[in-house]
Amino acid sequence: MKRRILFVINPISGGKSKYNFPEKLDKYLDKSKFDYECVFTEYHGHGSLLAAEAIKNGFDILVAVGGDGTINEVATEVEGTERLMGIIPYGSGNGLARSLGIPVGDVKAIKRINRVHVSRIDTGTFNGRKFFNMAGIGFDAQISLRFAENVKRGLSSYVKIAFTEVSNYSSQHYMLSIDGKEYEHQAFMISVANSSQYGNNAHISPFASLNDGMLDICILKPFPLYKFPALVLRMFRKNTHKSKYLEIIQGSNIIIKRDRDAAVHLDGDPYSMGRTLSIGVNPQSLYILN
Repeated sequence: MKRRILFVINPISGGKSKYNFPEKLDKYLDKSKFDYECVFTEYHGHGSLLAAEAIKNGFDILVAVGGDGTINEVATEVEGTERLMGIIPYGSGNGLARSLGIPVGDVKAIKRINRVHVSRIDTGTFNGRKFFNMAGIGFDAQISLRFAENVKRGLSSYVKIAFTEVSNYSSQHYMLSIDGKEYEHQAFMISVANSSQYGNNAHISPFASLNDGMLDICILKPFPLYKFPALVLRMFRKNTHKSKYLEIIQGSNIIIKRDRDAAVHLDGDPYSMGRTLSIGVNPQSLYILN
């Protein structure tokens, strides 16, 4: 029996047009295995509504065609069910797809779906909201907020915003409880990593695993501004763990308290949350095609 598969397409993610994507599906998807449909998202959050409706209507596989934000919307509904999640990477960074070994080229990614190879991965929660690749507070959340406000998408826009904001951003004071152990830090940012990277092979926590039942809490301490390019370079060389400015602590039950409300990002999308942040992990709760 063929499986029913829905492709949820974000038309603006990554700044790339996807209106010819259904034609590629018709050419490269194995139609002896799948009956497929396509829908395009029209606004932020629409992917979750489309995914929830598809699950209700009996689709077996839901595929996010977009970046980590689109994946988050679709996976939020798929997580915890028996449905399968697929990814066609079309974002600015494609962090989760890269961590899973899913090809960034759309034709290769479509052909990968034809294999129907299933893995299970951990998922995270941040004050009740789900994330799948990376979440954080501090500088990276501020960049996500500015990026969301920006009309232009893509890596170049993200890099430009980061280098513009870094000279104006100040470290903040945080109290952390990680699996019952207390920490106090002045931090430039705190990233909560399910996978190892933000995207574009920029690895904040090189040894993070998607299926170890743990999250990696990456605390970037205050550093001289002139060190910023070197810290960025370390991410691409996968040796951030060797920097004296970065501390990585693994945990599954995390509480972070901060002095003031500020942006939080979940898979690159910014949210407003309070001063107390409760973070957890749901081990191997998402079935994913890779």
